[in-house]
Amino acid sequence: MKMILMTIFMLGGLFFFTVGTIGILRFPDLFTRAHSAAKCDTLGAVLCLIALMIYSGLNFTSLKLLLVIAFLWITNPTATHLISKAAFMKEKNKKIME
Repeated sequence: MKMILMTIFMLGGLFFFTVGTIGILRFPDLFTRAHSAAKCDTLGAVLCLIALMIYSGLNFTSLKLLLVIAFLWITNPTATHLISKAAFMKEKNKKIME
C-alpha cells in the first residue's frame, strides 16, 4: 500500500513538472510562462517530496522534508511574483520612454 501511494504522488509530481515544462516552451510571453512555471513547479515539487516522505516513513527525515515543502510553498510564488513585477515595470518604463 505504501509503494502504491508513493507511486501515485511521484507520478502526480512528474505530471505537473512535465505540464509546466510544456507550458514554458509553448506559451508566448514572459507572464504566462512565469505562471506556468510557478504553479506547476511548486505543485510538482510538493507532490514529489510528499512521495519521499511516504517512502522514508515517520522519522526525522520526514520532518526535514516537511520543512522543505513549507519553504518551497512560500518562496516559489513570491519569487515568481517579484520576477513578473520586475518585467512588468521594465515594459512599463520602456513604453513611457518611447
